[in-house]
Amino acid sequence: QLQVAESGGGSVQAGDSLRLSCAVSGRTFTWYRLGWFRQSPGNEREWVASIMKDDRTDYLDSLKGRFTVSRDNAKSTVYLQMNNLIPEDTAVYYCAADEPPFGFSYDYWGQGTQVTVSP
Repeated sequence: QLQVAESGGGSVQAGDSLRLSCAVSGRTFTWYRLGWFRQSPGNEREWVASIMKDDRTDYLDSLKGRFTVSRDNAKSTVYLQMNNLIPEDTAVYYCAADEPPFGFSYDYWGQGTQVTVSP
């Protein structure tokens, strides 16, 4: 019943910024933990950031200070602000939602949005 849809990806140059959006359709948006993941060619999917219903956030250590996750409960949307992008950020970015109980894996996933960073 819950649907997740990412948008905002594209091709940019190193040093540019992008803001990804993730629309989550559901009546209980504020109950969910929202997360961002990414997968680059030849690599496994990795966790990027997450935000809890109380706006507590966590980030992959290497991305702290560059990436910011936020949520707009009125719009049922979670964002990933990506600044100072580098080619290593090139990946398909996925948004995911997790409903209680919050376990190791997320429950709902979007189809992904491509981010390509050129040197």
